Amino acid sequence: MAGLSEGEKHFTRGGVAGALRADGRGRLQFRPVSVDTGVVPQAHGSALLRLGATKVIATVKAELGKPSVLHPDKGKVSISVDCSPTASPSFEGRGSEELSTELSFALERCLMGVKSGAGAAIDLSSLVIVAGKVCWDLYIDGLVVSSDGNLLDALAAAVKAALSDTCIPKVNVSLSAATDVEPEVDVSDEEFLQLDTSFVPVIVTLTKVGEHYTVDATSEEESQMSSAVSVSVNKHGQLCGLTKRGGTGLDPSVVSDVLSVAKVASQQFISLLDSEVAAAEAAQ
Repeated sequence: MAGLSEGEKHFTRGGVAGALRADGRGRLQFRPVSVDTGVVPQAHGSALLRLGATKVIATVKAELGKPSVLHPDKGKVSISVDCSPTASPSFEGRGSEELSTELSFALERCLMGVKSGAGAAIDLSSLVIVAGKVCWDLYIDGLVVSSDGNLLDALAAAVKAALSDTCIPKVNVSLSAATDVEPEVDVSDEEFLQLDTSFVPVIVTLTKVGEHYTVDATSEEESQMSSAVSVSVNKHGQLCGLTKRGGTGLDPSVVSDVLSVAKVASQQFISLLDSEVAAAEAAQ
């Protein structure tokens, strides 16, 4: 995105201050969202999500692996994000690499809880086939196709939609009486299991422009922000994670208000997303 003129900057800031943003939305309104699932046939689950002019793709691939020594009763999940250099002029060169790393870390922090797996949006124990020996490793990849702001929220929503679309093959196991012998596994081509995504959250980023917070900021609005707080909340209203960028530390006096706004906005976003996912699945 080219730099804004002084007039455009004033217009953007004034729109947020007056609760009538440049695209006609109020401060807590999302742009139109649309979802297509099953867009990558080679993946076990995938989704293409459009949030205004921002477009992202998320895929989920499952591979058999071995649980870690520290957590033999849990499967593993890794999250990676790539930003296409054509998505935005700012993504050319190392700008793309730095943003990809930042988004990957933020997604993992909001969706996967702590390193032990506690607080994870996906039940890692459900990915274990034989404790200590065989598990499913999930590889979640996000791709930013076009960028017009609010990438983290769009990617998290696409991941949630892709996980809803994910079907993992059923595995039959033949165990040997000898504990040191690796079990034989037979991966079905016909029977599949769906993941429980009821606790997978969305991320709502509250972007501060002037004295006010907005949701689903555009690129123009992000260019005028002083700080942003990203809160992940699931459909049960449970807070799953929080990250902040820009500005100084978050004033304790506004934390409660920020979290309350994020919870309300998240339920609105989840409702929009669930409707789109249901329509996409019905169309398949």
